[in-house]
Amino acid sequence: MLDICWLCVIFAGSAVYLLTQFIRFIFADADLTLLWAARFGNSPESKLRGKVVWITGASSGIGEELSYQLAALGARLVLSARRGNELERVKRTCLERFSLKDEDILVLPLDLLDRGSHQEKTAAALKHFGDIDVLINNGGRTQRSLCTEADVDVYQALMEVNYLGTVSVTKQVLPHMIRRGSGIIATVSSVAGFVGVPLATGYAASKHAVQGFFNSLRTELTDYPNITISTICPGPVISSIVQNALTEELGKPVASAGDQTHKMSTERCVQLTLVGLANRVKEMWIAEQPFLLFCYLWQYTPTLAWYLTNILGKKRVQNFKAGLMK
Repeated sequence: MLDICWLCVIFAGSAVYLLTQFIRFIFADADLTLLWAARFGNSPESKLRGKVVWITGASSGIGEELSYQLAALGARLVLSARRGNELERVKRTCLERFSLKDEDILVLPLDLLDRGSHQEKTAAALKHFGDIDVLINNGGRTQRSLCTEADVDVYQALMEVNYLGTVSVTKQVLPHMIRRGSGIIATVSSVAGFVGVPLATGYAASKHAVQGFFNSLRTELTDYPNITISTICPGPVISSIVQNALTEELGKPVASAGDQTHKMSTERCVQLTLVGLANRVKEMWIAEQPFLLFCYLWQYTPTLAWYLTNILGKKRVQNFKAGLMK
């Protein structure tokens, strides 16, 4: 009789635990490893204060918000993007809002397409600060067009910026981190880096390439345990990246950025990203439901994921053709 009572207690306890985890997952906005780190791990301030962080794509969106939150933590910043005037604006905002000095922020205009300049830019960052503790590859562009309508030039542009540009900057910074034996190379990939996404075949291909490169690079650096390769995979996030998306032709603008109210806030995405960096999480999934659920389905039940993706993808393509979304 006593054994039966103990079994009932164990069963009830297990049921309560599973129910609790299920409820947590319903309201989750990141993978469970990252959420555990947010609750029990290192705080970003304890690990990133005083560090030199180089951010590409720092003039808007996630990159701009990274600049502000890192400045609030007391990190020293290298801000890069093509638009120097926008970088200066971000720097001014950081200096006005946070307790950093002018020399704590280096504005370093950078074009990911101009790979021949990346060695010089890296040298400039090292000359100014002496070290680069963290590189955040955030620069890139997205896509809004059907494969059958998109020029091959669009695909080349996406690969040149999102993949080769990122690889080029990484290859300039990595030897420095190897010499000192430590550092973090973090890359903003996307959920589209490991799932199929309609209207973004070129973008998804470039992010799949990014995922493959950094997953493979991580295996080459096992002799350097203090160098962390981290890939950040956000789902839909409020950002200006959609407004600058490539369409079916180079130079043709997006007609409308569409409704972004269903997307995660940029602030929350960056907050979780910094938690992941402070705890050296190798891969982060950052997305609200139901997008987070799709990440898990693609990872563990791909057949079901394909079935659901085909249903939703068909509707998305139909809406795109009808001009109901962009």
